[in-house]
Amino acid sequence: MPTLLHIDSSPLGDASISRHLSHHFVEQWKEVNPDGHLVRRDLTETTIVPVTASWIGAVYTPDDARTPEQNEIISLSNTLLAELRAADEYVIGVPMHNFSIPSTLKLWIDQVARRGETFSYIDGKPEGLLKGKKATFITASGGAYDAGTAFASLNFVEPYLRSVFGFLGVIDTTFINAGGASAIMYGQIDRPTFLQPHLDSIRQQLQPARV
Repeated sequence: MPTLLHIDSSPLGDASISRHLSHHFVEQWKEVNPDGHLVRRDLTETTIVPVTASWIGAVYTPDDARTPEQNEIISLSNTLLAELRAADEYVIGVPMHNFSIPSTLKLWIDQVARRGETFSYIDGKPEGLLKGKKATFITASGGAYDAGTAFASLNFVEPYLRSVFGFLGVIDTTFINAGGASAIMYGQIDRPTFLQPHLDSIRQQLQPARV
C-alpha cells in the first residue's frame, strides 16, 4: 500500500495557490491509488522552534544515553522523521517568500536533516538515506522566476530544495511552478484561468506514470 506525505507551508489558507494545487495533487493521487495511505502535515499548524544547542546535543547523544529531557527535545523531530520514512512519495506546497522558502519549511528541514537518520558519511563522503522516494514540489510566486525569465537568478527555491533533498537521498524530484500569480491580484487574469494549466500539469504527471 503506497503512502503519500502531503506537506503544506503557506500561511494563506484557502487563498493560497500552492495549497490549492497540492490538494489537487492529493485528490488525483487518491484516484490513482485508491488503497493508498495519506499523511498530512500542515507546517503552519505545527509549532517548530529553531535548532538550539540543547537540540544539537540531544541528536548527537547515543539513543541509549539520552536523558528524558533530551528525548523530549527531539520528540517532534523523531515524529517528523517517522513520517518521512514511512512515505513512498512526498508532495510539498511551497510559496516563494523573499526569493526562498517559507521559514516554517526551513524549520522543518532543520528537524529532519539529521546525521545517522536521513544522511550519513561513508569514508568521508555524504550519503543520503532516504533512497527510493519521490518528491513533487508545487511552488507558487507572485513574479515569474522560471529558467529563461528576467528574474530567474533570484529563484533560490528550486535549487535549494533540489540540493537538500538530493543530499538526503531523494533524487526523483519534480517541480510544478505556478509563477506570476500577482496577475490575479492585478486583475490581469482570473484565478481559475491561472490555475488551469497547473491543474492539467498535475493530472498529466500522475496519470501516465501509473496506468
